[in-house]
Amino acid sequence: MSSGYSNKIKAEAYSLGFFACGVARAQAVDDDYARRFVQRMEHQGFADMHYMYEHTAKRLDPRLLVPGTQSIVSLALNYAPANTLPDGELQIARYALGKDYHDIMKRLMHQLAANLGLSEYRCFVDTAPVLEQYWAQRAGLGWIGRNQQLIIPKAGSMFFLGEIFLPMALDYDEPMSSHCGTCHRCVDACPTHALHTSGGQVTMDAGRCLSYQTIENRNEISPAAQAAMGNCFYGCDRCLTACPWNKFATPCSTPELQPNEELLRMTTQDWARLTEEDYRRLFKGSAVKRAKYSGVMRNIRAVLNKQGEIRSTDITSAGLSDKPLSQRQTDSHNS
Repeated sequence: MSSGYSNKIKAEAYSLGFFACGVARAQAVDDDYARRFVQRMEHQGFADMHYMYEHTAKRLDPRLLVPGTQSIVSLALNYAPANTLPDGELQIARYALGKDYHDIMKRLMHQLAANLGLSEYRCFVDTAPVLEQYWAQRAGLGWIGRNQQLIIPKAGSMFFLGEIFLPMALDYDEPMSSHCGTCHRCVDACPTHALHTSGGQVTMDAGRCLSYQTIENRNEISPAAQAAMGNCFYGCDRCLTACPWNKFATPCSTPELQPNEELLRMTTQDWARLTEEDYRRLFKGSAVKRAKYSGVMRNIRAVLNKQGEIRSTDITSAGLSDKPLSQRQTDSHNS
């Protein structure tokens, strides 16, 4: 493969709207990172997300996941929203305001492969045993911050990541070293202390994380999480908003990642009375579907009961109104 092919891949990626693109040599994860990952598993640092404890050998060496892989193309797509839910209303994490990133990323990645005329490749977006932050760092996109997210210099951490595995050698980018310095703002901002220092390194206890508690967790939300949720019922952006690098974030232009008008009009009363039909329409094609209707209502109940704004009976009687959500919103706007 010619020495300019890596640059061609990047040029095509940028033309499709990716914010960053880099290439790393496919090889075993370095010993230090592998050791810390295994230690996190041994300490149940991924809570009950069983898939994180599986396929460890493939996770630590991508050549075992896809035999013949020589290069990993790492891609980042900006999701910093141009519009967010109104202040004072219930919130969801910014990454979930638009359509499901898995579908958007994979469509763009397959389009990239088609534009390049590739026939042998594999695409991954957060659905396989691939250490996406690690490979993005190895490909020179940014570094893994203390918030355990990839931070891109002068851009921040509001990015979706994806990887294309290729069976060919390419020109490789230099890994990026950390620029966090002595900053611990993300650690200090974590309301449940999911981010904490262990053995001189900041690690994450997923079981404490509000994103885990409100999305992956299928049981009741822990008392500590309920006390820390604030007004956000899906995910958490505390460590993200605390990071000073995100002051450089610019709104994304991908149409599918913009919140729809109905979502932007949601009020506390609307959320409390959300029916399953409303939920399916409002979050059609959204990552929020991962929590299911029962999980979303569990989360809303936890937030509103904590705030004491709406009686529990009002929340659990969701759906008893004869009017659909869209009509209720119109009536509220006209009143």
